[in-house]
Amino acid sequence: AVQLAESGGGSVQAGGSLRLSCAAFGYAYIDYYMGWFRQAPGKEREGVAGFERDGSTTYADSVKGRFTILRDNAKNTLYLQMNSLKPEDTAMYYCAANPHVWVGLSAAEYKYWGQGTQVTVSS
Repeated sequence: AVQLAESGGGSVQAGGSLRLSCAAFGYAYIDYYMGWFRQAPGKEREGVAGFERDGSTTYADSVKGRFTILRDNAKNTLYLQMNSLKPEDTAMYYCAANPHVWVGLSAAEYKYWGQGTQVTVSS
């Protein structure tokens, strides 16, 4: 079974940094497209960072220049480095995986999801 396990969330003050990790189990990691998403209370889940078909990275406008997505295929792990955090970044963060088919940052198209890790940024 495909399993995704996020970690690294926590509470920080505005301007701080966090690094999220997503460990993947149970499948050929390299054959899957991966992405990071977040959901704040009362809001829809939104794409934060992912990869284009050519492997280049893509980001939501709200996080460009502050967040960096990285994948380590040798460790079957996806990362999200978050710098210059703002209170509006407060949300539950999820990693997601989709086998073989590129779906960009369309949350509805991703087949597998982790349980999420909470990020809280105080002003």
